[in-house]
Amino acid sequence: MEQRNQTPISEFILLGLSEEGELQPLLLWLFLSMYLVTFSGNLLIILAIVMDSSLHMPMYFFLSNLSFVDICFTTTTIPKMLWNIQTQSKVITYAGCLSQIYFFMLLAGLDNFLLTVMAYDRFVAICHPLHYMVIMNPKFCGILLLVSWLLSVLNSLLQDLMVLQLSFCTQLEIPHFFCDLNQVIQLACSDTFFNNLAIYLASGLLGFIPLIGIFSSYSRILTSILKISSSGGKYKAFSTCGSHLLVVSLFYGTGFGVYLSSAASQNSRTTAIASVMYMVVTPMLNPFIYGLRNRDIKLALKKLFS
Repeated sequence: MEQRNQTPISEFILLGLSEEGELQPLLLWLFLSMYLVTFSGNLLIILAIVMDSSLHMPMYFFLSNLSFVDICFTTTTIPKMLWNIQTQSKVITYAGCLSQIYFFMLLAGLDNFLLTVMAYDRFVAICHPLHYMVIMNPKFCGILLLVSWLLSVLNSLLQDLMVLQLSFCTQLEIPHFFCDLNQVIQLACSDTFFNNLAIYLASGLLGFIPLIGIFSSYSRILTSILKISSSGGKYKAFSTCGSHLLVVSLFYGTGFGVYLSSAASQNSRTTAIASVMYMVVTPMLNPFIYGLRNRDIKLALKKLFS
């Protein structure tokens, strides 16, 4: 056990994706480009939905919220990473690190819940089309969104408060491009049993339960689609949820990829590189998936530009 640092810490060191100097300009322009594409693409989705009254429906209400969350999700980490590369500084303040942990947990949780709610929305639309507008009324949609926010806020606040109770050693280097909760906990000199327990419980309750809900919704959707006699009807039914299913696959696929890479490799830098797919690439691809596959969104974007 390392000797504890008796004085309150003021900062951490983010080692980033690479310490090679010649790669820094490439990383700067690569991540700046991806961030701008993510920001502008999701902003266009929001504007298209807000400006087109024909898209004022539950499905697009949740999609606009998902786009907003994706903008905030990347903004939590990427601008600080770009600033550190540009200024050749690796420092993040203690308060800034706690803020990153809080907003990362909050927005990742919101992504998770919104995808679950959108799966339920598609289940109601396909399996109970005659009662869709009755079930998915504005009040119920507002309640679903409010519950998603409350659960995410409570979880991220709990994780942040528990980090505040930790004492840290003199080794304060984080082998990542942002303040990852697991990496920060590993730097602590004090007992981290309850921190790890909170992470496992939150992953089980707020991660796997929504995933079970998504699987349940799509298993019923698949059963309903198979009962449709005409091939045209099957295609139309599947096309309404194809974009969402692809986004869900990307979100959970990259998330599990990060988990497996951290479990299989002792190299934290490998985990950091894998997390780029989860934190940057997936939010960047979401507008393209909905914009290219969804006819209503394509029409709304054409109206917006015209």
